[in-house]
Amino acid sequence: MSVATRETAGSQLGNFLDRLGSTLVRRPFYHGLAWFAFFSILVILQLQTGEIGLGLAVLNEFITVGVFAIVVYTNLLFLFPAYLKQGRYLVYLAALVGLSLLFTPLELVIKYFLFSYRESIQVDLLQHMEAYFLGNFLIGGISSMGKIMTDWLAENRKKQEVENETMQSELRFLKSQINPHFLFNTLNSLYALTLKKSDKAPDIVIKLSEMMRYMLYECNEPKVPLRKEINYLQNYLDLERLRQRDTIDITLDVKGRVQDQQIAPLLLIPFLENSFKHGINAALKGGFVHATLSVDHRAIRFFLENTKGNVLPRSPDAARPSGGIGLVNVRRRLELLYPDRHDLEITETPTTYTVRLDLEL
Repeated sequence: MSVATRETAGSQLGNFLDRLGSTLVRRPFYHGLAWFAFFSILVILQLQTGEIGLGLAVLNEFITVGVFAIVVYTNLLFLFPAYLKQGRYLVYLAALVGLSLLFTPLELVIKYFLFSYRESIQVDLLQHMEAYFLGNFLIGGISSMGKIMTDWLAENRKKQEVENETMQSELRFLKSQINPHFLFNTLNSLYALTLKKSDKAPDIVIKLSEMMRYMLYECNEPKVPLRKEINYLQNYLDLERLRQRDTIDITLDVKGRVQDQQIAPLLLIPFLENSFKHGINAALKGGFVHATLSVDHRAIRFFLENTKGNVLPRSPDAARPSGGIGLVNVRRRLELLYPDRHDLEITETPTTYTVRLDLEL
């Protein structure tokens, strides 16, 4: 086989598969498959009675399914949107009864003449006219219930997609606010040390490089390994130790076993950043920042306490929350990412600031 022939055959096969795939995803295909399955079940049940052979069973149930299909699609295309969907329930019920009354005699007449050579079938038709009417009425009602259910599922799916997209857009916006916030603070620290020609400047550059790598390349996923988030916190505190006075006591104690736990990125760092910006930096002298992270397999507890300047605590009704945009964002991220799975408690006194966060991973 030549190359051109193989390419032509491959192209034809590709086109066939495309057409097949397009057919399989179309609603008529699935409807047809469902009707065929229903028809097959009716034929099998008819044959099990032993009253008629295969040919008569197929013909009889073909007429039955045909009338069912007419009732169903007349109901779904006309009665359902015109009456039931508009809340006109009594009118819809009357219309469905009328539809069944219209097609039941038609079905019986067709079967009566087709099976004129089988008197037993004709007698059965006359004796069970109510059953044929009830079958047509029920199949119409069942189709309406199915339509209601599928519409409800489709509406919920659409609503969920909109909510998810809204949440993801908001999360991206919040993260875009967080990253520059940390970067500007760190660059300010680096700038101050370079002015003093401090030997600590190269160490800050290294720490800053590691932090930037984490923020730019590893924080784009919804979740990151907890160990990387902890390493980021430690780098941040190392940077602050270089920048702060030697009298400041800065600790981060990690308790428990850190394994493969996952956490939303940059979720804890705003608390530490806030403790320096609004706490240590505002104090006249000395002070401490003590952080403890207790880890188990499914949850973490983050506890942070730091000294702060001698200012009065803000009123709960204050227009601007204590801590500025950092804590506002982290509260919102917790609400979006961990609804009903977190407990955040922030306590402020004239001299200390305490944060306790319980988080189910």
